[in-house]
Amino acid sequence: MKIAIPLANGKLSMHFGHCAQFALVDVDETENKILKRVDIEAPPHAPGLLPPWLGERGVTMIIAGGMGQRAQDMFIKQGITVLVGANSASPESLVTGLLEGTLKTGENVCDH
Repeated sequence: MKIAIPLANGKLSMHFGHCAQFALVDVDETENKILKRVDIEAPPHAPGLLPPWLGERGVTMIIAGGMGQRAQDMFIKQGITVLVGANSASPESLVTGLLEGTLKTGENVCDH
């Protein structure tokens, strides 16, 4: 599994589509552990660009603070699972919480 997390100052960005970087975290689902993390620059913001762009990089899941419903639908059509409502934390903390079943998500902070 490869998880994409939008970044702002090294932590989860609350506004998915306008982040400057993504953390791509490779996970061994059998052993429930993080294998590696790579931070990459996000492409310039353009509607509809991120689902295929992240899909080409092997992303299978996104952890986000907020994401509009239309964007969520585009990721789902790309075969990428979307979790919204996560709090700003380090990518490792978020992924570890997901793997341990302790990741708490609240309201989607995006309303468009």
